[in-house]
Amino acid sequence: MYTASEAYMNLLKNNEDWANKKVQDDPEYFSRLKDLQQPEFLWIGCSDSRVPANEITGTQPGEIFVHRNVANLVLNTDVNLLSVLEYSVNVLKVKHVIVCGHYGCGGVKAATTNHDHKIVLNMWLRNIKDVYRFHRDELEVLNEEQRVDRLVELNVEEQLKNLAKTSIIQRAWKQRQAPTLHGWVYSLGNGKVKSILDIVPGTEIDPLYTFDDL
Repeated sequence: MYTASEAYMNLLKNNEDWANKKVQDDPEYFSRLKDLQQPEFLWIGCSDSRVPANEITGTQPGEIFVHRNVANLVLNTDVNLLSVLEYSVNVLKVKHVIVCGHYGCGGVKAATTNHDHKIVLNMWLRNIKDVYRFHRDELEVLNEEQRVDRLVELNVEEQLKNLAKTSIIQRAWKQRQAPTLHGWVYSLGNGKVKSILDIVPGTEIDPLYTFDDL
């Protein structure tokens, strides 16, 4: 069992071992990687440490551009997320944007309770509570485990729709007919991804959210 200090130092040692092994296996690995930033995918996922984008998809560094936050939310007030979206869509020209939630999500489960999670988390989780409210009739006939799992799926769907409401996505659809939006849910129990929803470029959305002068 590591002490806190030993655990921290072990991360640095693991990094050194990993870097040395990479060079041993492929001497040009890092010189090649430093000039490789042409991902086809933007991944918007949960911050949960059990859901690493590269490992789940079997991809290498440079192949997926990643943004993570609690419960994989796409909020029109989140400048961090929107800057990542802007850069990946308009500079990197990604072809696909994936919103990936996961069953057993602590953020989604917390949003189904009435507990006070203190001011910042309360503000964040309120967005998931809104998803619950939109789908209350469907959710409240389910037992607790089923309800949380279904809310995870519905949350992914709503975040995908939030992407389509942005001028960033709508402008890219108009100019280059990309990216396609994908909603996924990952299972911690078996390591597999379930595809929930795809939104292709040009899909009609509620006119209230459509920009007519892009």
